[in-house]
Amino acid sequence: MKISIMEWENQTSSSDFILTGIFSHTPTHMFLFSLVLGIFTVALLANTIMVLLIYLDTRLHNPMYLLLSQLSLMDLMLICTTVPKMAYNYLSGRKSISVAGCEAQIFFYVSLFGAECFLLAVMAYDRYVAICYPLQYHNLMNWKICGVMVASSWILGSFDGIVDVAATLSFSYCGSREIPQFFCDVSALLSLSCTDTSTFKTLAFICCVLMLLFPLLLIIVSYTHVIVAVIRMSSQEGRHKAFTTCTSHLLVVGMYYGAAMFIYMRPTSNRSPTQDKMVSSFYTILTPMLNPLIYSFRNKDVAKAFSKVLGKGKPRKLFG
Repeated sequence: MKISIMEWENQTSSSDFILTGIFSHTPTHMFLFSLVLGIFTVALLANTIMVLLIYLDTRLHNPMYLLLSQLSLMDLMLICTTVPKMAYNYLSGRKSISVAGCEAQIFFYVSLFGAECFLLAVMAYDRYVAICYPLQYHNLMNWKICGVMVASSWILGSFDGIVDVAATLSFSYCGSREIPQFFCDVSALLSLSCTDTSTFKTLAFICCVLMLLFPLLLIIVSYTHVIVAVIRMSSQEGRHKAFTTCTSHLLVVGMYYGAAMFIYMRPTSNRSPTQDKMVSSFYTILTPMLNPLIYSFRNKDVAKAFSKVLGKGKPRKLFG
């Protein structure tokens, strides 16, 4: 028996929010829901394997793979922040989420989103040093410097999450408590507030611009130097290896920043719930699955580590 959102609003606590979700119970949407569960499973396994491989194999104990392990950890946490609750609501027929659950989603989602922005910039700097200053790499990207950069990414992201949680908790919500998303999104939540949120929206927009454009500027500058250095390489093998590594990173950056800028840097008047749901599902569900496949499982060192753990003998290239 299908239960409408209005019925759930009457049956749940008056303080709970209602997540409209992205799927109905039509055959097409049931298929899409099954596809999302499949993507979630692949992302969960791929990112968990990446974190464990880098931890277990000493050959992968270097700054580049430490950064990859942190990216996988962030993706793992990000997809677990949204998909399990969405799946539970869809399968149970419930659409409610408590205030505490909503604020927890906001904190982890915003923190991980911000941390990943900064981490991608750190990864670009790592490739810049490795390709442009190979003889000085171990001095410019030693464990201490790498650790500080990684910790800074987590701290800056968490700070943004704390600010958003504190702000959304301070606002009053009246009337409809229906959030047109499959998770608690700050912008969607602010639209339900009966408090004047214009000042916070302006500050949040400026913060998003800084968190997106500043790391993106560092990435562009780093890869401009990298591309110039790659073109000047005399070794064809070295040029191919550098180009492959950089292409993987730029592909991930393009997917992540493209979707994020579409969501958070558009004027409010141009936004629609349907578009926001589609783009949000892309970088919160699909991107965490693609990142380990693009970055890592086609990497020869990762393939060797995977074969070693499985005890397969002669390593072979994974996924092609």
